[in-house]
Amino acid sequence: MIQIFKNKTDFKFTNYFGITSVASTALVAGSLYLLFTMMNYGVDFRGGAEVQAKFKNSVTVSDVRGSIEKIGFEGTTVQRIGEESENEVLVKVLANKGDLNKVESEIEKGLTTRFGAGNVDIRKVDIVGPKAGAELRLSGFQAMAYALLAIMIYIGLRFDFKYAPGAIFALFHDVSIILGIFALTGTEFTLQTVAALLAVIGYSVNDTVIVYDRVRENEEKFSGSTLSDNIDRAVNDTLSRTILTSGTTLFVSGAMFIYGGEAIHSFFFAITLGVLIGTYSSIFVAAPVTLLFDKFFGEGNEDSSNQRAMSSH
Repeated sequence: MIQIFKNKTDFKFTNYFGITSVASTALVAGSLYLLFTMMNYGVDFRGGAEVQAKFKNSVTVSDVRGSIEKIGFEGTTVQRIGEESENEVLVKVLANKGDLNKVESEIEKGLTTRFGAGNVDIRKVDIVGPKAGAELRLSGFQAMAYALLAIMIYIGLRFDFKYAPGAIFALFHDVSIILGIFALTGTEFTLQTVAALLAVIGYSVNDTVIVYDRVRENEEKFSGSTLSDNIDRAVNDTLSRTILTSGTTLFVSGAMFIYGGEAIHSFFFAITLGVLIGTYSSIFVAAPVTLLFDKFFGEGNEDSSNQRAMSSH
């Protein structure tokens, strides 16, 4: 197996938990504020239409966007589909309930006026009403909440109750900050983003479980050590694996984010952020919360919690 470090590391990660906990709390609080005040929901969640159009002659994205905006539609976004030479675009517009039946004809009229009759072929139109959009938005957040609940139950059964809150706080931390960055940058929040966030939840909890598994092994092996020492050992033991796994995943997701095109831009933006933030949270969010819960619910000291962990095996 490839090793990043030739000799075993002995970093005292727990010494920095005070600083990282304050920083993470501030980032989550700021992200939640941005989520509720600045989030740019896409057509999927606000209601509107997606129109796929193909042109016979070459067109630019800005020209297409300008022709749509002249008609009076708000929230217009235009992205290419496939190679530039294919002259195919996806147009997303917001529309009120009364406008939905006229979206296709109005857009076709605007594009024909700008680019000429016979030059535009409307290939597909998907319409989402405002009410359906709101329901989709609620369903997306519910899906993430159910995923967190299921993971909490799994961690509690797989390890011990004291580990479950740390995993959930770490996942909530990851999702909140990603959404905050989306809101801050004005990136559209779509169904693709929900799918990416669910993937991030799976990736992040896997990283956390690996650390927890090593902590449990250390509790058995070093029964006289404190939970803090066992966490430091666990993180150092898995550090090379974490760097290799996260680095490889980050390389792929980053390449897709940069070169993959607008159609998958938001998906891989969320994945790339998730790899970075998830790796951080597995060490500096999940572990401090576990220490905190063990302090208050571990029958008064860490040694008793170690004995309970040993007796469970």
